[in-house]
Amino acid sequence: MESGCGHGARRLAGSTPAAESRRGRGATANPAGRFEPAAREAFADGWEIEEELPPFRTEVTLERARTIITRNDSPDIGFDRSINPYRGCEHGCVYCFARPNHAYAGLSPGLDFETKLFAKPDAAALLERELSARGYAPRTIALGTATDPYQPIERRYRLTRAVLEVLARFRHPVGLVTKSDLVLRDLDILAPMAAEGLVKVALSVTTLDPDLARRMEPRAPRPDKRLRAIRMLAEAGVPVMVLVAPLIPGLNDHEIEAVLTRAREAGATEAGGVLLRLPHELADLMRDWFSEHFPDRAGRTFSLLAQSRGGKVYDATYGRRFTGTGPYADLLDQRMRVAMTRLGYPAERLRLRTDLFRVPVQKGGQYSLF
Repeated sequence: MESGCGHGARRLAGSTPAAESRRGRGATANPAGRFEPAAREAFADGWEIEEELPPFRTEVTLERARTIITRNDSPDIGFDRSINPYRGCEHGCVYCFARPNHAYAGLSPGLDFETKLFAKPDAAALLERELSARGYAPRTIALGTATDPYQPIERRYRLTRAVLEVLARFRHPVGLVTKSDLVLRDLDILAPMAAEGLVKVALSVTTLDPDLARRMEPRAPRPDKRLRAIRMLAEAGVPVMVLVAPLIPGLNDHEIEAVLTRAREAGATEAGGVLLRLPHELADLMRDWFSEHFPDRAGRTFSLLAQSRGGKVYDATYGRRFTGTGPYADLLDQRMRVAMTRLGYPAERLRLRTDLFRVPVQKGGQYSLF
């Protein structure tokens, strides 16, 4: 190691550390994961002197993975394979749908998710081996679908860059998803790949309000830095998609048109939006967050989510989990489509090339005749 569904907000008993100890973090609680055999609740009994807890430090564990490409057959996802060089994410986005995955490691989807991280140092070597396997058929790899490939620890570990270097050598298509302007560091790789139709980048711009962004995404770059990243990527010839995601009812849904406008002005050529998803522990984590930051808005937010999810705050059904159903969900979809048409976003999504894929000849190796 290195370094229930009520619509109102409520606090998670016994799992809410003092605000000072979690300064700069997104989650307001650290409840046990759903697989833990027991839940523990701390309380003051008057016998012990209460001491201020130390702030939550970021810890990184090196994980020796056996494979790096994850496959999926979900009918409502536009890719069948992805790579995540990290587990957990220091950006601390309170709404992140990947938070519940930390429970599989025996950790909390709350503060643990953003402070106890895992890095896969063998990611590039594993990828090279898997791409070189006999019979491998190339299709676009999505990079950063669960946790951000350009989160702060990437500056130190550079795993995302190493993965991109492999993909560039194999001339393999990749779609990047991030909310960090650190992506600009790798323009020397991305621009040549873009010139061959091998890459596009999706930048998530959740809000244009820096105060709201700081509360929701405390360690992610400010909205203005993300818009600048869109502009610089576009100027370098890298196709950029803006993601207005997640759309949180009563919190940032009024910004759809403004975000799409600013991103289009910066050079974005595609756009998409996703309604807030609250699987497993995430629903209660969001309620706890609302109770601290926006207690007056919680009722409206969870009511509109329930209206869009058949009376529940989350519906995992394929085809509905990203968009929802009903009048509110339909209105969001209509606003997205109207704004995209007015702003001149192309109707067709860019398809990356797969015909350029080649397995590089290893030093001392032999060229294939076929």
